[in-house]
Order: sequence, then C-alpha cells, then structure tokens
Amino acid sequence: MQLNHQLTAKPHYPILDGLRGVAAITVVAFHIFETHSTSHLDQIINHGYLAVDFFFLLSGFVVGYAYDDRWHKLTVGGFFKRRLVRLQPMVVMGMLIGATLFYYQDCALWPDIHAVPLWKMLLIMLIGFTLIPLPLSADIRGWQEMHPLDGPGWSLFFEYIANILYALFVRKFSKTALSILVAVAGAALIHYTVTSKSGDVIGGWALNADGLRIGFTRLMFPFFGGLLLSRTANITKVKNAFLWCSILLLVVLAMPRIGGAEHLWANGLYDSLSIILAFPIIVYLGASGEVTGRLSSKLCKWLGDISYPLYITHYPLIYLYTAWVSRRHGATFQEAWPWALATFVSALVLAYVCLKFYDEPVRRWLQKKTIA
Repeated sequence: MQLNHQLTAKPHYPILDGLRGVAAITVVAFHIFETHSTSHLDQIINHGYLAVDFFFLLSGFVVGYAYDDRWHKLTVGGFFKRRLVRLQPMVVMGMLIGATLFYYQDCALWPDIHAVPLWKMLLIMLIGFTLIPLPLSADIRGWQEMHPLDGPGWSLFFEYIANILYALFVRKFSKTALSILVAVAGAALIHYTVTSKSGDVIGGWALNADGLRIGFTRLMFPFFGGLLLSRTANITKVKNAFLWCSILLLVVLAMPRIGGAEHLWANGLYDSLSIILAFPIIVYLGASGEVTGRLSSKLCKWLGDISYPLYITHYPLIYLYTAWVSRRHGATFQEAWPWALATFVSALVLAYVCLKFYDEPVRRWLQKKTIA
C-alpha cells in the first residue's frame, strides 16, 4: 500500500481528452443513423465504428504515458486496482440502465423480450457487472452480444484483456520487442480487413470464434501501437491542434463507404490504414498541442469527462430508439428525426448526470478505500 502512496498524478493531455469526447459523441450519432440504414453500404457517418479502434489506441498511449515509468513504485495489484476504479463503476451503471429499459424494447425486431423471465434478466445484469462474457445461449435479445443489456460492454472486456497483457507481460518488452508485436498485429489487421466477407472491422461483441477473432484483431494493434507511440514519440508543438485533430478525426469517421459492394477489400484497406496511420497521427498531433484559452480548456475537459460515461450508457437508449422505429415499420430518419434528436440529447444528459452524481463520487470513495 505504501508503494501506491508514492505515486503522484501526471498532467493530462487535455486535447486527447477532448478528442475522446469527440469520438464518443460521433459514436452516438453513428448508432442513431445505423437504425435507419439497410446495410453497411448506406450507413450515414459510415465509419463511426472505427471510434472504438481510436479508443483502443488512445488507451494504449495514455496507459503507457501514465504507468511505464512507475513500475518501480507500483505493484501489478495496484495497477489493476487503479484501472478497476477508473472503469468498473460505469460498467455497473451501464448494465443497470440496460436492465431498467430492457422490457420497454420489446418489438418485432426483438419479439422474445417480453418472454424473458425477470430472474434471467437480473442474472444477466449481475454477470454484466463483472464483464464476464456471456455465451450465445445466454443471449436474451437476439443480436449475439456477450453483454445483451449494454452492447458496448464487449469493448471494455477487451480493454481489460489489454490491460492484463500490459501489466503482466508487455510492459517489460523492449522497444524492439514491442515494435515486432505491433508489426505482426498490424499485418494481421490488414489481412483480416482486406479478406473479410464484410470488408470492414465491424464486430467483436459475440462470444464465438468469429467474434473473438475480430475483437482481438481490433484490440492488438491499436492498443499496443498506442503504447509504442507513447514510448517513441518526440512530442513537439502544434498550433490549433484540437481543431485540426477534431476535423481529421471526424473526416475519418464520417467517410462514405469505400469501394461499394463490388470491391469490399477497398473499404477494408481504408479501415486498417485509418487505424494504422491516421489514428496514430491524430494522437501524436493531439499530444503535441496545447490548450490556451479558457473556453477551449473547459470544452476539452467537459468532452473528456463525458466521453466514457456517454459511451457506456448510450446504447440502452439506442435499443429503445431502435424499438420505436421498428414499431413504426421502419420509419425513415426524416420521419423520426425529432425522436432521434431527443435520443441524442438524452444520451448526453444521462451521461452527465451519471458522471456528476455517480461516477465521480463513487471513484473518489473507492480511491480512498482501495488506493490511498
């Protein structure tokens, strides 16, 4: 415990915090538009799913920056405590919200929701609190999600795996060994995306062979590529970095589908190159920038604070919106936009309420009890 006392907080990269929020807000909009798409080909904000891969890369960079030079003062157990305190409270809240709204999502798309017994739904919720992935036989929705009450839990499951691998093994890697790992992971990512049947990296939420392959493929390069970037980047000074990085990130995520149905490999190549080239550049530029004005500082802080609660709590509202559209026989976005806007605003409000009245107080309490 005394080892943990010796750790002092490092300054944050405020622009990276802000970019995390930009990506989280984009994910919400992507999922709302996804309700009205007929396939991956006509999706609005077409590559919004890549925000997850951006989160992985950002996490690897931040974990490396925060912990790489502290292991002489930090135990593996102390590291795991810190990561649990940071991430787990909102995992629990996301599952609680998902359970609260579950039976309101009954519709033609998910016709068996009303038949799920309460005890089973509550059991799924309790397992969800732990992020232990559920097999397909325990899916109570029908989308083959390992966390059917709050779908984005799959990415937190893989985030924890990356943290475990880092703490037990990869933190000890030399730059050469880490570079080899990242190169192999990058090659695997390119191979998967250009040969996949869908021509993209969408997936990772199902506990089956395909889902695990996609999940690990999406995890390994960005997380450990971000770690390598934190160890090798020579941070410089970039003016207006938040503005330019935000624009570049939004361009990558909003890019229309590449290649169409005839050339699926082209979109797969776009996905992999976005993860391998564009995202490290964005993170590097963001880390090289400074926030000068009061308004910019407040905006980046708010975006950073809201990003994780927004990501982990918004999807139960998306389920609800999707069910509303399904009950209206697939209403178009032009018909449903008031409800879409209400869903978007509700997601922001819910995330902020959870942040201020649950996440921050609970984390402060846990830090006092388990870390200090």
